[in-house]
Amino acid sequence: MRMFISPATRAKLAKPDHNVTDLEIIQCFANRDRKFLTDTRPEHQTPIPTQWFVSETDYGRKLKIVFILDTKSGIIDIKSAYSATAEVERIYTKHADLLT
Repeated sequence: MRMFISPATRAKLAKPDHNVTDLEIIQCFANRDRKFLTDTRPEHQTPIPTQWFVSETDYGRKLKIVFILDTKSGIIDIKSAYSATAEVERIYTKHADLLT
């Protein structure tokens, strides 16, 4: 799988309210211990479903990573990433099964 971040998303990730690096996103994918969830909200529907998860960086920063996985091309298109709130963590933990 390859990771893609558009210039617009990259600019958003650099803003102070996100402040997330490519390396932190990669670390979160490597460190996750639960499955991906699918965003089912109508305003977030896309031809390929938007998925998300919460995981920690190698330094313990908990991030919510939002992405689209195109299984045909093998590209993970990052849509957003930001510090996970307690409510986001609760939802994720409640609904995402542990990886086996």
